[in-house]
This record gives sequence, C-alpha cells and structure tokens, in this order.
Amino acid sequence: MATKPKTLHDAFYETLKDVYYAEKQSVKALKKSAKAAEHAELKQAFETHAEESANQVERLTQVFEMIGKPARAKTCEAMQGITSEMEEDLEDFGDSPAADAVLAACAQAVEHYEIARYGTLKTWAAQLGYADAAKLLDETLREEKKTDALLSEIAESLNLDGTEPTEEEPATKKSGRKAA
Repeated sequence: MATKPKTLHDAFYETLKDVYYAEKQSVKALKKSAKAAEHAELKQAFETHAEESANQVERLTQVFEMIGKPARAKTCEAMQGITSEMEEDLEDFGDSPAADAVLAACAQAVEHYEIARYGTLKTWAAQLGYADAAKLLDETLREEKKTDALLSEIAESLNLDGTEPTEEEPATKKSGRKAA
C-alpha cells in the first residue's frame, strides 16, 4: 500500500508541534536566565518575556484548536541544542564579568530560532486559509522581534568590564603600522 504524500497541512502541524515544545522550553530557560542575570534591565527583560512566552504557549493551543488538532509537543532538536549550549555557557561564564553578555546572546539565539519558525508558520497559515491562526502567529512573531530588539539594545551596555583581556588572552594593540 502506497503512503500518502505529505502536504503543507502536514508540515504546518509538525512545525506547530515543534514550536509548541520550543516555546515551553523557552519559558523554563527564560526563568533560569532571569535568576542568573545580574544586570537589572536584562533580568527584567527575561522575566517579562517569560510571561509573554507563557501567553504564547496559550496562543499556540488556540492555533491547534483552530486547525482541529490536539495540542501536542514534538521534541525540538534545535531548541534542545540551544538550551544545552546555554547550560554550558552558564557553567563556563556564570561567575565572569561577561556572564550577562553571554546570557543575552543565548537568549537571542532562542529568539532568532523562534522568529524563523513563527514567520514560516504565519506564512503557511495564511496559505492554508487559517486567517485567524495567521493573526495569532503574527502577534507572537511581533513579540519575538520586539524582544530580540530589546536584547540587542541591552547587550550594547552589558558587562563592558567583561571586554578586558584575561591572563590567557593578553591585550594586543593594532597600531596600523607594519612591523619593522
């Protein structure tokens, strides 16, 4: 018996399950990042986006309902990789002057992944005739982009003392002159 070819509906549902998992993981990662952050504005950004992400999970549940499918998560390998990297970075940089900058960078990796996925889902929802779902996905997409922009803004002022070289990496000055 021949298997039925996969459709855009199938891709939409599978990606929706993937993002549902990723968003739930994001909530956990944001709460952990908020606890680890020293910089008050970064801590607040993490706390605010954790709440926003919890609402995004609810929005995804609504999208599942709109397409008549159960809200189920599918393990998202990408999010597992990003959060695993964040764990390693927290361990490596947790007590360093660069810790908040590293946390912000990890959070932006999450945001960029989510922006890519929500952009795709929004487009597919519109193509499949799920106009209400596309609106919900667009609302989330705009929130993710806003958070990414905020993290970029905060990152510009984070841990400037973390830019000092360590003993392992002595300072090198580029004079612009050729060596004699």
